[in-house]
Amino acid sequence: MSSVPKHLIGDILFTEEQIKKRVREIGEAISRDYGGKPLVLIGVLRGSFVFLADLIRHITIPHSIDFIAISGYETGNRTEKTGVVKILKDLDENIEGKDVLIVEDIVDTGLTLGYLIRTLKTRNPSSLKVCALLDRKVRRIVELPIVYVGFEVPDRFVIGYGLDFKQNFRNLPFIALLK
Repeated sequence: MSSVPKHLIGDILFTEEQIKKRVREIGEAISRDYGGKPLVLIGVLRGSFVFLADLIRHITIPHSIDFIAISGYETGNRTEKTGVVKILKDLDENIEGKDVLIVEDIVDTGLTLGYLIRTLKTRNPSSLKVCALLDRKVRRIVELPIVYVGFEVPDRFVIGYGLDFKQNFRNLPFIALLK
């Protein structure tokens, strides 16, 4: 943790132990709910990669992973909306006829994720659901099929466990508020 600006780390919301326990519970639920059917997990880059890496260690059914990168409605300023979403890195795998689970780090307004869901539905998956480590429901504008949620968070900027501020803090083993 010596390479990150420690003075910007605020109160810890979820400890490393709490995160590990919840990720294990989600992985077990996914394995149970899909009943042994193969599953495609789609990690939304960049923030979800830490969560996805830990999550797949607890999924006991056959699964594959793929990644997609999108630019969101929000730019550097959380309140500035551009209204434009672009796919920066598309899937490598064909998802037609497959059960698909989008894995997100945090869901906020739902605008970007809503766009992603609409886009992926045009590729005719058998099912399409969402797993989010963090859910900031208070800012939700669009209703989404979020089936698995790690934790709810307040309307504050959070860092750690894959979530960043200016590319810092992704390596923290816990989730904290940004000062």
